[in-house]
Amino acid sequence: MDSKILLAKETENEKNNEQSSNEKMENIKEMGSVEVKEKGRNIHCLTIIGQIEGHMVLPPQNKTTKYEHVLPQLVAIEDDSKIDGLLLILNTVGGDVEAGLAIAEMISSMSKPTVSLVLGGGHSIGVPMAVSTNYSFIAPSATMTIHPLRLSGMIIGVPQTFEYFDRMQERVVDFVAKNSKISKDAFRKLMLKTGELANDVGTVLFGQEAVEHGIIDEVGGLASALKKLDLLIEQKKRNTERGQLQ
Repeated sequence: MDSKILLAKETENEKNNEQSSNEKMENIKEMGSVEVKEKGRNIHCLTIIGQIEGHMVLPPQNKTTKYEHVLPQLVAIEDDSKIDGLLLILNTVGGDVEAGLAIAEMISSMSKPTVSLVLGGGHSIGVPMAVSTNYSFIAPSATMTIHPLRLSGMIIGVPQTFEYFDRMQERVVDFVAKNSKISKDAFRKLMLKTGELANDVGTVLFGQEAVEHGIIDEVGGLASALKKLDLLIEQKKRNTERGQLQ
């Protein structure tokens, strides 16, 4: 009888493990996210890949990150007591400004420790998302393109439209300055710089340059990002324990 119960439990565990594995693969496939449960802590890894899709549906051949998928994940991460921290990995060309800012604002308001890692590129609205975490890293070969807001193929015909774009751009400048070490004036200068982009204004920064300008905290890779996130998680746990003792 005991052997039958033991066998049934083993079978049930195998089914649960298989189901958990299938769910993990589905999350990676559909949402670009996965949870890492090692070293006595649980880290949620979220990827921002391709173009940020917002209110407009992009063509099917475009590699996109849909903000309506990301926002609920962030809510779940913040509310789940089993998740200790968030690792945000970016390789994006930018995209919908309001969608990107919404994601960045949510990440910056999280109470859980957060670390970002820019691989390949963190361009345009990817810049606010990169700086929205508690600490940011950029790979040595990665780049960040900083330029003013724009709409392809559209002429700004009335002063009100220009005013709207100017105020929207100011939101981006304010957010980046607030969440990094660069000043508003310095960031605007990078936005409006001429000569680096063909028929356009803006600046392209490589890994070390992004750090030197104060946008990103440090040059590093995956190991550095995980090590820093572990440190932030430990610090948060110690602070929580001190608060409970008091």
